[in-house]
Amino acid sequence: MSHPHYIAFSSLLRKEITRFSRIWVQTLVPPAITMTLYFLIFGNLVGSRIGQMGGFSYMEFIMPGLIMMSVITNSYSNVASSFYSAKFQRNIEELLVAPVPNVLIILGYIGGGVARGLCVGAIVTAVALLFVDIQVHNPWVLVSVVVLSSVLFSLAGLLNAIFANSFDDISIIPTFVLTPLTYLGGVFYSISMLPGFWQGVSKLNPIVYMINAFRYGFLGSSDIGLGSAFAVILTFVALFFAIAYHLINKGTGLRH
Repeated sequence: MSHPHYIAFSSLLRKEITRFSRIWVQTLVPPAITMTLYFLIFGNLVGSRIGQMGGFSYMEFIMPGLIMMSVITNSYSNVASSFYSAKFQRNIEELLVAPVPNVLIILGYIGGGVARGLCVGAIVTAVALLFVDIQVHNPWVLVSVVVLSSVLFSLAGLLNAIFANSFDDISIIPTFVLTPLTYLGGVFYSISMLPGFWQGVSKLNPIVYMINAFRYGFLGSSDIGLGSAFAVILTFVALFFAIAYHLINKGTGLRH
């Protein structure tokens, strides 16, 4: 017989996966179209004029960053919208009074965010195959970085949903924080091109570490040491998880 906690976790995870897969035209297709346009415009048209960057063609250079960007944004938005919808409809109250540990509630929502992030990442990778011959330098680094980054931004989306008081609040952080950090995270350029001061500023952006570590998994080249990258990612994962667990235990922001 399955343990009740396992049943609760798997049910929540299945609900989250069904939620985004049922409306796949809205959740999975748009990222593929957007990234195709990025590859066409930045990779093909602009990249042909730029030439090489870091010893690789511009298309090869930006490919890991575009995949990571799609994983980050979709992991974040999936959990933020799902958890806030549960607050708005007052479903979250039923979940909180059920005999389910809060840690499993968090893991269930994170699992849904990671599932969507990885699905979109796989789709964008398939799109990239149409434009560039993908080589994998280190599959273990590749997989660990993309999973940890997806977990991190699923947690960030959960925190956004906890503090949000309206659907507008769900879009503020992605628009004014997440998007600028992503575009300044080294997707389209190497931070080694920047003056020393701006390189230091760039290293305050955690997305720089994720994109560079992910790029190392594909190309074997990175502007950031792998040890530093994993340390930053794991630190933020632990911090965000601890904050989310504390807030849910206290019931902060869970009554709409």
